Amino acid sequence: MSNTDMGMRGKIIFYEEKNFQGRSYECMNDCSDMSSYLSRCHSCRVDSGCFMVYDRTNYMGNQYFMRRGEYSDYMSMFGMRDCIRSCRMIPMYRGNYRMRIYERENFGGQMHEMMDDCDNIMDRYRMSDCQSCHVMDGHWLMYEQPHYKGRMMYMRPGEYKSFREMGWSGMRFMSMRRITDYRLYYNSVRDALNFQGRSYECMSDCADMSTYLSRCHSCRVESGCFMVYDRPNYMGNQYFMRRGEYSDYMNMMGMSGGIRSCRMIPMHRGQFRMRIYERENFGGQMHEMMDDCDNIMDRYRMSDCQSCNVMDGHWLMYEQPQYRGRMMYMRPGEYRSFREMGWSGMRFMSMRRITDMC
Repeated sequence: MSNTDMGMRGKIIFYEEKNFQGRSYECMNDCSDMSSYLSRCHSCRVDSGCFMVYDRTNYMGNQYFMRRGEYSDYMSMFGMRDCIRSCRMIPMYRGNYRMRIYERENFGGQMHEMMDDCDNIMDRYRMSDCQSCHVMDGHWLMYEQPHYKGRMMYMRPGEYKSFREMGWSGMRFMSMRRITDYRLYYNSVRDALNFQGRSYECMSDCADMSTYLSRCHSCRVESGCFMVYDRPNYMGNQYFMRRGEYSDYMNMMGMSGGIRSCRMIPMHRGQFRMRIYERENFGGQMHEMMDDCDNIMDRYRMSDCQSCNVMDGHWLMYEQPQYRGRMMYMRPGEYRSFREMGWSGMRFMSMRRITDMC
């Protein structure tokens, strides 16, 4: 028996429609093209094991890590625009973990060998970029931002001489995490995951969750839409949640801390209207929007958005085109400086209305 537990087989079930409706396809292995079985896929259930899913065939495109749990509308959970097109089963592994990361392509520049998680290669190694790696042992996730946030890439044992040639040109991977035996993880914290332990029911805004719970690792949205934050007083990273079950949202969304505060998003049935500005204090070029925009550069030739005025409706703003990356919830009001709101250095490149779809 090798270090990989061959007796543990993963199982994931894909469904055509949201909330596990429509035709289904049960998968217990890699699948390079989902269209052979389903014309589309909008929800899935992971019964056992861990899987990496991709929004293009042949394990290409954006990647998303899924462990045991129910994903009633994963496209909204993860901010995906496209359906799952292919998937890989991640074998369970109990041996040592070892990976070498390199500053340059073809294993050039400074090199560091890792045997455990690293939440920030700049802080640990003073290494500003990672362009190639060699995975000797175990299975890993690499993230574009520190603290295991942003887009991710699954790395199984092998040599990766150039991330650019793999289609990740311009990406910087700043944190790395081992994919460990999650069956043990679930047992060790079962009081927190899968809707266990103490609970708190919320029907409005809550500025500090610690008043009610010392920690929060799972949640169920029975109706409406909410914005949750990983710091009190609606600060820190934000995550949009609509109706559904989030049995372990911290790993679904790449969160490093629990929910600390939340806002209820009112349903809005009128028109939507927002003005975005190139500079702070409503300076520079301005554009008025009444519908979604998946890329402000393509639509307006606008490379930056530093302030906005939301006149009607509730909106989500994303740091990357196609509604990807970190997001910020904008309710009606004037926002003169994103920098002063704690979003220094962020560029919001796409905007989406929060419509009555929850």
